[in-house]
Amino acid sequence: MNDKPRTCYLPRLARECYQGHAAVHWTLTVFDRGSGWLNELFHSQFREIMIHTAVREGLLCPAYCLMPDHIHLMWLGLRRDSDQKNGMPFLRTHLEPLLSPHKFQPQAHDHVLREEERKRGAFAKICFYILANPVRAKLIKEAERWPFCGAIVPGYPKLHPLDDDFWPKFWKLFQQMRQPDAANIKIPPPPQINPVTAGVSRLQSAPYKW
Repeated sequence: MNDKPRTCYLPRLARECYQGHAAVHWTLTVFDRGSGWLNELFHSQFREIMIHTAVREGLLCPAYCLMPDHIHLMWLGLRRDSDQKNGMPFLRTHLEPLLSPHKFQPQAHDHVLREEERKRGAFAKICFYILANPVRAKLIKEAERWPFCGAIVPGYPKLHPLDDDFWPKFWKLFQQMRQPDAANIKIPPPPQINPVTAGVSRLQSAPYKW
């Protein structure tokens, strides 16, 4: 395995884009695509750390998918002081020892959802896309359920995003848990980033809507 540190980093949007009730799709890739760490024990420990992160930062995760060499997850903020740029280092710090001898790449990739992607139908499609990663990777057949995927909603351990009644339940809980001022974050205009070289998505400056 190549232990040389990577010297280039993905550009980030303004911090405010990750705060409040921001919706962000995160991808954590293991350095050199290291594998062999994914099992039921890791999955259980991952869920425990995700719950701690959710409580600390006021986050819900309607969909995550653990792959043999990387992790996908979607986070939604619930409070005005929710900050996914705090939550992600906390998650990575506590997860990485469980990967040993492997390590995460120095930086997680993020996609901050634009306004049109936050509409409920579009949002659910993005989550289903996350959950379908094992099918696209030909690890399972389409009719099968990958054992290393799910949702993190503190207090509701049985919720699963592939269950037929998940989304009505999830949106009801989201509305109950979300604080009224969670959207009161002033989003600066998107930076002028070259879309060819940038590794992140632009965010429209319009306020979030659900």
